Amino acid sequence: MLPADLLDFLLKAKRNTYASGKAPDLVSRPGSHDLSYEEAPFLYIDTYLGGFAFIGEEAVWYKGEPVWGMNYSGKMLLPEIPDGFSHFLKNALLLGSLEMPQRGPAEYTQGIFQYRCVVSGDLDWFNGEEMILQNRDLIYRLYFHGGEVIA
Repeated sequence: MLPADLLDFLLKAKRNTYASGKAPDLVSRPGSHDLSYEEAPFLYIDTYLGGFAFIGEEAVWYKGEPVWGMNYSGKMLLPEIPDGFSHFLKNALLLGSLEMPQRGPAEYTQGIFQYRCVVSGDLDWFNGEEMILQNRDLIYRLYFHGGEVIA
């Protein structure tokens, strides 16, 4: 069973790591980008490889034991990353909510970009897809899945 205050911690951790623009603070493997956030008794680490096309994992430990995790893989569908894309994605991720804590909101639009996210399942067992459109053309896609970790 997930800790009662996991959801609040998870949202705070996500808002204080990649989405905030925080620079990576760890290197767990060659070429990895790792971002961590700790608020005892919780620890959150997001680690990813790549950038234009990437794969990664977010995990949460409670009192030193892993309790939750999410794997993700995504890529740009254009030859170059458009100006403003990274800022837009981070803004969308800052809008994760109690109802959809895995990534961003179901929909978010800012200027020429539109963010969409679909999630099936609950925090303890889920999968989903994230997409970004530019002027109604799909330019980015990410798949994710995860849930509760029980030793």
